[in-house]
Amino acid sequence: MDTVSSPGKFAHLHCHTHYSLLDGANRIPDLVNQVKALGMNACAITDHGNLYGALEFYQTCKKNDVNPILGYEAYIAPGHRSDRSASRMKDAAYHLTLLAMNQQGFKNLVKMASRAFLEGF
Repeated sequence: MDTVSSPGKFAHLHCHTHYSLLDGANRIPDLVNQVKALGMNACAITDHGNLYGALEFYQTCKKNDVNPILGYEAYIAPGHRSDRSASRMKDAAYHLTLLAMNQQGFKNLVKMASRAFLEGF
C-alpha cells in the first residue's frame, strides 16, 4: 500500500535557508543533501523577502536529481505598500508564501521581490 508518508511522495514547500536572516539556518548544499538522503524527490525554498539563494538552490538540486521548487515568502503590506506610518506597522507581520509553477512564474517572483525591495514591502 502506497501511503502519504512515503518519502518520495512528500516535498517540503516552505523551507528557509541562511538567506532568511534570523529565521533560517539551512545551508543550501546541506539542505539538498538531506532531502536526497531522506528519499524525497523535490523541495522548495521560500526565503523571507528575497530570492538570493534561488540560483544556487536550482543548480544544487539539478546536480543531485532533486526537483527544485522556487518560492518566495512575501510580506503583506498593512495598507498601501508605501504607507509606513507607525500605527500600521503592527499589522505588517503577515506573510504570503508564493511558489513558481514554471519559468514565467519565477520571472513574476523576481519582479515582485525586486519591486518590494526598491519601493517598500
